[in-house]
Amino acid sequence: MSEPRIALYPGTFDPVTKGHLDIIGRAARLFDRLVIGVAANAGKGPLFRPEERVAMLEAAIAPIAARNGTVIEVIAFDSLLIHFAKRIKARVIIRGLRAVSDFEYEFQMAGMNARLDPGVETVFLMASEGVHFISSRFVKEIARLSGDISPFVTPEVLAAVTAKVAAEGEPARLASGSGSAHD
Repeated sequence: MSEPRIALYPGTFDPVTKGHLDIIGRAARLFDRLVIGVAANAGKGPLFRPEERVAMLEAAIAPIAARNGTVIEVIAFDSLLIHFAKRIKARVIIRGLRAVSDFEYEFQMAGMNARLDPGVETVFLMASEGVHFISSRFVKEIARLSGDISPFVTPEVLAAVTAKVAAEGEPARLASGSGSAHD
């Protein structure tokens, strides 16, 4: 029997969006095992702690795993990406591309990772049309300015972001239909 095809989809996922879930669902169909690597990325000043992001992802991916029959795991890591890939025996790193502007950075990262471990390939998946504009950064900005983020995240993530933003003393009127981030 051949070795299982293991892929790693790394990211900060702060918070996980429908764009991330689009990539996860499509990657899950291509591999026997998909590991979602939650990067600590303390330098980015994340809204959620790694364990909170892991919990949100685990809840969000349950239907995807059931639908595809793929083993999907969520693991937090705080190391060089290529070292984490080696530790979990992933031979493929999945990266999502929303727009051409993402490509230059991702291309450089793929080159660095290939130099560090030529046995690990990077595979790019283009975001689907309905989610290509979503980013965690925009979701957080809209939430902090009382905008409606419900079209961009799952109901569970909406509740978590609502609670976290309210705890920060920011507006918590996230699904009130206010529409614009500048209302």
